[in-house]
Amino acid sequence: MVLPVQVSPLIKLGRYSALVRGMVYGAKRYSYLKHQAEVERRGAEKEKKRLDELKRIEKDLAEGDTILK
Repeated sequence: MVLPVQVSPLIKLGRYSALVRGMVYGAKRYSYLKHQAEVERRGAEKEKKRLDELKRIEKDLAEGDTILK
């Protein structure tokens, strides 16, 4: 079995700094995407309410229940 080699402190510093930078980037990106998903979800919810209202009106008109009687 081969003994482990001493890793340069400069290489260790580079590796750990890349790890920390990746974690910070991931947290920022997650926050951004979470906000975007929330905006899309609200828009889809409004659209669904609008479509449901249109379907309800169409159904009422198909049944013949109008205010023009």
